[in-house]
Amino acid sequence: MLELALLLAVLSPQSPQADPTPDAAQEALPPEPTLPRVVIETTMGSITVQLFPEDSPLAVENFLAYVRSGHYEGTLFHRVIPDFMIQGGGYDAEMKERETRGPIKNEARNGLRNERGTLAMARTRKAHSARAQFYVNLKMNHRLDFGIGGAGYTVFGEVIEGMDVVDQISRASTSALGKHGNAPNDPIFIVKTTEVVLEAEPEPEPPKP
Repeated sequence: MLELALLLAVLSPQSPQADPTPDAAQEALPPEPTLPRVVIETTMGSITVQLFPEDSPLAVENFLAYVRSGHYEGTLFHRVIPDFMIQGGGYDAEMKERETRGPIKNEARNGLRNERGTLAMARTRKAHSARAQFYVNLKMNHRLDFGIGGAGYTVFGEVIEGMDVVDQISRASTSALGKHGNAPNDPIFIVKTTEVVLEAEPEPEPPKP
C-alpha cells in the first residue's frame, strides 16, 4: 500500500503556483513618461506636435524656448514645396528674419528618421547651424537623415493632430519673393504657439486586503 501511495503521489498533477495578478504586475512597472506637446495655430488651422526630448534634448529645449518667448508668433511659412516639406519660424510679414539665439548642436544621429509628419530643424549647409526655423516633412525624406544626407537634419517631434492643415499649406500657390523661392503668394502665418502642459497620471490606489 505504501508503494501505491507513493506512485499516486508521483503521478498526481502538481498544483501550479499562482501567477502574480495583472494588477500587481502593472504596479511594478514605472509610469509612462509624458511627452511635451505644442499647438501651432496658423491662419489655415491648428497643428499639434508631440516632441521627443529623450531623443533630441537640445532641439526640444531650443524649440520650447522659442515657443515660450513668443518668437514664432507672426512668422511665416516662407518655404512651401509640395511632396517635400513646409518650412517656417524665421521670417516676419516683411520677410525680415527674426533675431534668434545661438545655433545648436546637430542631433541627427538619434535614429529618428525624416518620415511624413515629423518635425525637424532647418539649418544651413553647416551641420551645427540650426536656430529657430523648423520644417514638417510631407513624405518620407530619408535623404535628409544622418548618413544618407551627410550630417542629416534633426527630427525632434511629429504631428499628432492637424496633418490635414499641413497638407493644405503644402498646396498653396508659390513664387519667388526676393532671395526666397517657393514662398506662398498669400502669406501663411503662425498666429500663436502654445505649450501644452499635460497633467501626470494619478498613481493607482494600493490593492485593498
